[in-house]
Amino acid sequence: MLELLLPPFAAAMIILISHAYLGLHVIQREVIFVDLALAQIAALGVTVAMMTGAEHGSLAAYAFSLGFTLLGAVVFAVTRMDRSPVPQEALIGITFVVASAAVILLSSFSAEGTEHLQETMTGALIWVTWPTVMKLAIAYGLIGFVHFLLRRTLLATSFAPHLVRRLKTWDFVFYATFGMFITWSVQIAGVLMVFSVLVVPAVIAFFYTRSFSRALLIAWASGTVAIVAGLGISFSFDVTTGPVLVVCFGAILVVALLFRGRYGVHVTDANDRGLIVQMLSEPGS
Repeated sequence: MLELLLPPFAAAMIILISHAYLGLHVIQREVIFVDLALAQIAALGVTVAMMTGAEHGSLAAYAFSLGFTLLGAVVFAVTRMDRSPVPQEALIGITFVVASAAVILLSSFSAEGTEHLQETMTGALIWVTWPTVMKLAIAYGLIGFVHFLLRRTLLATSFAPHLVRRLKTWDFVFYATFGMFITWSVQIAGVLMVFSVLVVPAVIAFFYTRSFSRALLIAWASGTVAIVAGLGISFSFDVTTGPVLVVCFGAILVVALLFRGRYGVHVTDANDRGLIVQMLSEPGS
């Protein structure tokens, strides 16, 4: 059983390490559903690829998915307007709904449409193999290295946008790299799991600290507990992995809420919400 469990566990942890970090950005920006929208756009790209005859997991499917996701990145970067009468979250929600409807519509023209829709939502994490895990690790490592090199500016786009020149350009860089992560993870873990990994650990972290570095550790720890519990339940009771993992993330959030009153951060002023990134608060930054 351990040999079967290790590849999906490794893949889930690789996704968690990157997505928990991105989740802190998303919560800070207050664009909670951007991950869900980008994930659905990536799924739309896979669906279009499928309609053209490409196999799931093929290079062609990935190219279509990435192309659609980068287009979404352009839209979200351009629509970030501080003085807009409409919050960006509304536009993100509309994008998600339209992409979801397009996936359902296109899938209806295929004999494998129902199976494709289910895989899009819940993924196929349980069937992941070591070669796929290695490809995932290499791809995420390369994108993560770019984030590390550009860390000061990319962190500032979310946590101190007033410090960033050409903000829309850097927003596109953030959303484009974000989309590259999403393109890989959606094909493995599905839309629901990807959204849960990104948002739930980050929300828990925001409940308990205002330090970015501590928040990242809390997000990784809480996500690991959910993944271990979800995979253990899935293998022990032979139930579908994706939905079980999502439920476990929800359960971890409930537990965090129960203890938040005693150990969590309490905010009385809306201006005190959010995380503090030390490198952006240093003199001369």
